[in-house]
Parts: sequence; C-alpha cells; structure tokens
Amino acid sequence: MATLGDRIRGLRERDNLTQKALAEKLNIPHQNLSNYERGFRQPDYGTLIKIADFFKVSTDFLLKGEDFNKLAEPIPKYANDNYESKMSKEKALDALEWLLQYEKGKLRDK
Repeated sequence: MATLGDRIRGLRERDNLTQKALAEKLNIPHQNLSNYERGFRQPDYGTLIKIADFFKVSTDFLLKGEDFNKLAEPIPKYANDNYESKMSKEKALDALEWLLQYEKGKLRDK
C-alpha cells in the first residue's frame, strides 16, 4: 500500500526533481523532505498544502491516494444526457460553485 511518502516521492520523480531541488522550491529543509518520503516524519498542514499546490494535486490524493476521478463522481447529477440542450447560466454557475466547494472540502456527502 502506497504511503504519503511514496506519493510525494512518486510526484517528485515524475517531475524529474531531486529531493534537494524540491525542498528548495518548497522552502523546506532537505532533511525534512527526506524524512517525509521515508515515512519518518509527517509534514505539518501548511507544508502538506504547499506540496499539494506545487504538484497540482489534492491533499486527499497525498494523504489517501484518492484520485480526482473519484472526487468527481458526484458531479453527474448536474450532467444532461442531451448534449444539444443548454443549461441555464444560473444552473451552470451553481454547478461550478458546488464543484469548487466540493474541492475545498466544504461539502460532505450531500
């Protein structure tokens, strides 16, 4: 089972970054990053958010390994099978606001 450290290392390697380079970009000590990747330490909330923002992933992905597609599953309630029809501007804005709030973790199991 992949850990938080495994996911951080995987993202870093995907982007061809060394630990030192990533630590510099995140403005954290290299040793801290090494400890996160090896599972010896856990990042604080602020650092976790920095890592997620840097790699453009959610903190849920880092912590639990959930990918974006799983988060997007509730969205079909706004989808329309008839692609030719038009959604009202208000309904589209409501759907977008719902998605933004869902991503921020403000909506829970509605």
